[in-house]
Amino acid sequence: MSEPTAENPAETAQTADQAGEQPRTESHDPAVPAAYAAFMREGWGDRGLDMPRHPVADRAAERRARLAAAFPDDRLVLPAGTYKVRANDTDYRFRPDTAHAYFSGNQTSDAVLVIEDGESVLYARPRSERDTDEFFRDRQYGELWAGRRPSAQEISDSLGIEVRHVKDLPSFDDDRKTRDVTRDEDLGRVADELRLVKDEWEVAELQEACDITTLGFEDSVREWDRVREFGERWIEGTFFRRARAMGNDIGYDSICAGGSHATTLHWIDNTGAIEPGKLVLLDMGVEGHNLYTADVTRTLPVDGRFTPLQRELYDLVQQAQQAGIDAVRPGAPFLAAHNAAMKVLAHGLEDMQLLPVSAEEALDPESKVYARWTLHGTSHMLGMDVHDCGRSSVDIYPKGDLAEGMVLTVEPGLYFQEDDLLVPEELRGIGIRIEDDILVTADGNRNLSASLPRTSADVEEWMGSRLGG
Repeated sequence: MSEPTAENPAETAQTADQAGEQPRTESHDPAVPAAYAAFMREGWGDRGLDMPRHPVADRAAERRARLAAAFPDDRLVLPAGTYKVRANDTDYRFRPDTAHAYFSGNQTSDAVLVIEDGESVLYARPRSERDTDEFFRDRQYGELWAGRRPSAQEISDSLGIEVRHVKDLPSFDDDRKTRDVTRDEDLGRVADELRLVKDEWEVAELQEACDITTLGFEDSVREWDRVREFGERWIEGTFFRRARAMGNDIGYDSICAGGSHATTLHWIDNTGAIEPGKLVLLDMGVEGHNLYTADVTRTLPVDGRFTPLQRELYDLVQQAQQAGIDAVRPGAPFLAAHNAAMKVLAHGLEDMQLLPVSAEEALDPESKVYARWTLHGTSHMLGMDVHDCGRSSVDIYPKGDLAEGMVLTVEPGLYFQEDDLLVPEELRGIGIRIEDDILVTADGNRNLSASLPRTSADVEEWMGSRLGG
């Protein structure tokens, strides 16, 4: 998920300017005598970075034009954000604000995209000259500490946009209305709505993220002996290795939930054991190099085969998911997948004699008592954010209709808490979710994560062919 951005663009520029004058150092850093400082500023060769034109450059220009057209009289400001402290003098790895990256292609920190009068300028923090203290002393931006940042010209050539130093970012204290996407609800709404429909390049990025995610799931099963030994932590680490090796990062904190942990929807502690005879719910997704993320869930039998009860429950969830996927098509309500999946689950719960009323009564919006065991919505939009386009108008998402090019998850689940006295004891502590990433196509839909098996029989066959492989 993207880190929070700076409070305002002027703050970003001010921070960068101050850092240029006073490099970020720590109290335990050795003193820097004048002779050493002078010696460090000389004798360096010049070296550029190989930054070919970014594949998003032309698309980003078109995106900026559409955004500007929605606010023809306003100045639009989209900050990338800056580093956030993890502990004392260590920061989280930087990930730019999604809107900034979508409309510029830039992934460097402390940058600000400004759009006004049909023109766009990216105010960025390029690498410092080697005759500055920042070059060898600054822990956050210095080349010898943090690596070589691109120059302003290299950024410009790659992204096809004018680039100026962020210290030159204006204060915007004139009479013109300035909208900051991190704070302006109207700009945030339009920016998100423009991202709802993905083009072919974006779909390919999401497909790649799904394909790498499949490899991460396979890695985990192939290391099942270590999973049994070290538990949830091993799966988390194994999947992260694949995400970093072939993508940018994980798209969100992985959920590696063994046994009753699967009934906690966002179990990200991943500290538990993986025990024989139980299930493990894995909700994991790779974020690609251009920040598009997959979001896939599979629930696996630890022993490689489901027990009869586990299979019955799993098959019910899978049937609900299939009903949800079948409901995805252009012109259908976004909520159609949820409603179709919940109908299957509610009737399944009725067959299990768990509902206090009939399934049809439970499905009434004024009741929804079935949701005690389903808990969450079935779908959300997917793209550069795992929960994508969340600032869109509710009349468009989630209350609007689907259109070709939208990508959404379909992820129903059943969750029986271990202390739920309204279900038989044998159900308590079981959680099952199945999730796939679904592209709305002209004639229906396409499952981008279909390479991972979904039916109980296919899951067993898949696990059997990879366990210990």
